[in-house]
Amino acid sequence: MEDVADTVEMDPSDACEACATLLDGRRYLQADGSTLRSFCSETCLRTALAAQTKRRWRLRRRGLKIGVVGLAVAGACLVPHEVQVSRRASSAVPATAAPAPSLATLPTGPVVPAGWFGPEWPPTETSVLASLGRDAWLHPLAGPVRRMPLRDSRVFGAIRPGNRAVECRNGHCGVDLGGEIWGEHVRAVHDGVVDVVQRGANDKHGGEFVRICHYNGAVYTWYFHLAAIPRRIERGVFVKSGDLVGLVGDTGVKDSAPHLHFAVSIRISPESKFERYIDPEPLIALWPMRVPLEDSPVGLVTTLAEPGVPLGSANVIPGRKRRAALRSAAAAGGSAKSAAGAASDADDGPPPETGGPATDTAGDE
Repeated sequence: MEDVADTVEMDPSDACEACATLLDGRRYLQADGSTLRSFCSETCLRTALAAQTKRRWRLRRRGLKIGVVGLAVAGACLVPHEVQVSRRASSAVPATAAPAPSLATLPTGPVVPAGWFGPEWPPTETSVLASLGRDAWLHPLAGPVRRMPLRDSRVFGAIRPGNRAVECRNGHCGVDLGGEIWGEHVRAVHDGVVDVVQRGANDKHGGEFVRICHYNGAVYTWYFHLAAIPRRIERGVFVKSGDLVGLVGDTGVKDSAPHLHFAVSIRISPESKFERYIDPEPLIALWPMRVPLEDSPVGLVTTLAEPGVPLGSANVIPGRKRRAALRSAAAAGGSAKSAAGAASDADDGPPPETGGPATDTAGDE
């Protein structure tokens, strides 16, 4: 009978990892992560290391193949493909088949031949207002109340003296807003680059004003009768939507209360220097506003503000009736110069050196 004390179980850690030879003397050790591996000779150690290297490269090649296949599948899904219509299928369509839907079927769109698409060029006032209304613009005056023209003398196309741009109807090339608070902040309505800054005395050309260029010269916004303009607002400076560009004032105003004259003009093509004014009232009726939070000086932009109710641009008045209206206003105001002020809270268009639309350079009321 064998004695239990004479039986010794061999510890697997005392055997060579490569040839399983019992290790009883000198050994070679290898640290594999947190595991310590033992070998009987340098040859066994080199053999194990070579097998380990082959195994790692095999796993790397497999992962590389999987990655290449995945990228190929993703690329095939993302790259657009042209759909080729079979001639046989197209010839089988009966001649009386209904035409494919196009822009011509839209109730408000122009009559466009089948197969044609794209925006109108040159753009009409309707298409420009639609594109501007879809963009992220901002009302130039803060809330909580949306400021709109209060009376007919403040709307686009109201009676103004002088020779104005033809699209301005009876002379007024913008809308008059605010005036409740002298010195109220005037904000840039969209990202753009400052194009013109007029500081100092400018009584005959709308007082102190700023003109900002948007969309690389396709759209311009005008801010007239400012009481002051920040120092950082200089020609060529980039401004973001909501940046302070001036304070509501009465520079260039003769007989009416302080207010902001806001105007929008567009350039029909990059090569042309001709601009034309558009009525901004439908836009400011819907643009988001910066509204101060309750019991806080902080203001946030919100799209939840109540929309404004546009009064609509003025109807064109024939020259004889327009002159009669100005004479009546002159008689009521006591002088020819105060006539325009009695007829409106007027502004004036830009001076001719700004390169803006053609407009009268008479003083503003």
